[in-house]
Amino acid sequence: MTAAIHVPQGAPLSRWLRLAAAILPVAATAVVGSMATQAEIPGWYAGLNKPVFNPPNWVFPVAWTILYTMIAIALWRLLGTMPRTGPSRTGWWLALAAFLVQLVLNAAWTPVFFTAHAIGAGLIVVAMLLVMVLWTIRLSWRFDRIAAWLLVPYAAWVGFATLLNAAILRMN
Repeated sequence: MTAAIHVPQGAPLSRWLRLAAAILPVAATAVVGSMATQAEIPGWYAGLNKPVFNPPNWVFPVAWTILYTMIAIALWRLLGTMPRTGPSRTGWWLALAAFLVQLVLNAAWTPVFFTAHAIGAGLIVVAMLLVMVLWTIRLSWRFDRIAAWLLVPYAAWVGFATLLNAAILRMN
């Protein structure tokens, strides 16, 4: 017999502070990615051999804009579910830590792959990112299922990026 877990609702942060706490780290991740790719797309990246399933360059900023919006909303929702007390509070902090680790890995991949031209190291980073996004979804599910679902397209895109990174490594 499984006991139901009661997760008390109520965020200790104000709505505006939660909004800032959700948007700022995601926006910083997006800025790092943009800065690391802009100079490399027409030069180094254009010269790489790429698989036939590589999307046109314009797809990436469109996809990432949508995904970063969904990621920020998911984080905003997760921040709103922080239990005030009890054992579920530890699980919530673990979900938040996983969320932040996957954002750090997201921010790290672009400079590793594009700026350092380290395709193999980029594959390691993006594979770790995929694992962390999936784990974040699993941990967040307990606190806010909508937040977890908002991360599913992100996981799919990172899975695709992992496959693409592996193919580029093999072809170069």
